[in-house]
Amino acid sequence: MNTTGILLIYGAAVALAAAVLYVFGAVRWYWHALSVLAAIALGLAPAPPTAWRGQTYDLVIGFLFVLMLVWGVGGTLPIHNHRTRHA
Repeated sequence: MNTTGILLIYGAAVALAAAVLYVFGAVRWYWHALSVLAAIALGLAPAPPTAWRGQTYDLVIGFLFVLMLVWGVGGTLPIHNHRTRHA
């Protein structure tokens, strides 16, 4: 696969995580901490048998890893959303 496709896929993971953080805000901090731990566990997990190995598998695992890591770390940052809430 070419470099542009890989960058687009990982960029989509970052954009999706940022969009979810923007729309829903940071929910409970422990969900974000669990997401970071799950991303680390996913990244350190051994690859399945040879029938599943390949570029598609690597891209899916990488997409999920980046998505969970960015969402998890982004939710624990002390950034406040300045949108006003009306009754």
